Parts: sequence; C-alpha cells; structure tokens
Amino acid sequence: MRTHDGVVGTSVGDGDGQSYGQYCPISRALDVLGQRWSLLIVRDLLCGTTRFNDLARGLPGLSRTLLAKRLRQLVRAGIVDHTGHDYVLTEAGWKLEPVVFGLGEWGAHWAFEGPRAEELDPELLVWWMHSRVDTSELPGGRHVLKVEFSDHPQSFWIVVECGVPSVCTTDPEYPVDLVLHGALPDLYRIWLGRIPVSAAVRRGLVAATGARAWTRRLDRILQLSPAASLVPADPLSQAGQGA
Repeated sequence: MRTHDGVVGTSVGDGDGQSYGQYCPISRALDVLGQRWSLLIVRDLLCGTTRFNDLARGLPGLSRTLLAKRLRQLVRAGIVDHTGHDYVLTEAGWKLEPVVFGLGEWGAHWAFEGPRAEELDPELLVWWMHSRVDTSELPGGRHVLKVEFSDHPQSFWIVVECGVPSVCTTDPEYPVDLVLHGALPDLYRIWLGRIPVSAAVRRGLVAATGARAWTRRLDRILQLSPAASLVPADPLSQAGQGA
C-alpha cells in the first residue's frame, strides 16, 4: 500500500519472501518486485491485460494459485488496484513501464539468442497475437484468421467480433478470411519483428492465403509484439529491404 508520503509498501507478504535488509532503493524495489513472475505479470498489465483469466492464459507456466498470490502482493504494494473484475496499474505501476521495457532492451541485446524448444508454445503465441490483430480497415463485423503450424498438429482461430478478439482452439465454423501457415519458429520471428510478415511470405517462410483485403494489408493487420522494437531484425530481412 502507499504510505502517507506516497511511497509504495515494500512488504512481500504471504510469508514466501524475505527483505534484502538493505537501506538502498534498488534493494527496496527488489523487495517488492523481485519474486518470480512478478515482473511478467506487470509486463502483461502494461500491455493491456486486466482480467484474471486472461492473465492466467498469457502466463501458462504460472499456476492460478500463485498468480492470485502475486496479484495480492502487488495490490498490497500499491502497484496494482483490484476494481471489480479488473486488475489495473496504479500510478506507481505505470512508472514501471520504462523499467520493464528497459529490461527488455537489455535482454534483446545481451541475452536473446535463438529460442529454446521449450520456449516455443503455439497456443501462447496465438494468444499474444490475438490482441494485436487490427481489423479496423476491413469491412464487416466479424473477421476470422486461422493459424496453422507446419510443425505442430494444433490449429487456432482468431475471431474478431465488432473489434473484440478471441481465440478458438476448435473450429468456430465461421468463414475464414485468411489462413496463415508456417513453422512455429518463423511465426515467432514475425511476431517479434525480426522479419516483416510480407517479407516472410515473399521468401516462402510462411504462406498467407485468403481474401485480398487481408493479403494486401498483412503488415498492418498483424501487428507486432510490444517488445518488437527492442529486438534486432534478422540480417536476411535487412538485406531484403535493401535489395
């Protein structure tokens, strides 16, 4: 909670964390945010996720019990407000935006080599993608994007109804506007901005088939990860842009 002088509380709460016991602002910040998953929860709140179930779906390695616990800790620390069904950042929480994306910039430069197999999750990727599909330029009230993976048996459907996106793991039986087909690592590269989706299509890394209104606007419809600006483009992508 906030104290009378506007400082957020530093109690980690629930008995699973201990203070570093140092009178240092970095130490105090880690008392509040240094526990596992806390900064990833803040990351997703910064990116617009507010509902418990949506937070859980975007953090599949985190149990719902531990998610509830971390949210209680962030509420007590004055970083998050719990209002009705929503968890929203306070002023102190929003002040973490440059910190979180600063860590992302450091990670992209110093710790971001090729992906490990356990980091490539098709359902999580489609979940991330679905909130960044922009169909505002397209006619009609319902738009459907099917995502197929050449190296994974599961397909997914992103359904946008009146501007509100959702993810289906079974066929919703609506007409499909676009099918995006490719290998999971390549679709991650597109999501992270390492190669534009239109360049990936030209190079044969992915196939995009469907309505011309979609294929002509792919780079605008399939918007990138909020961290994409931090990740360097693939050298081949840069070379292709200069060709």
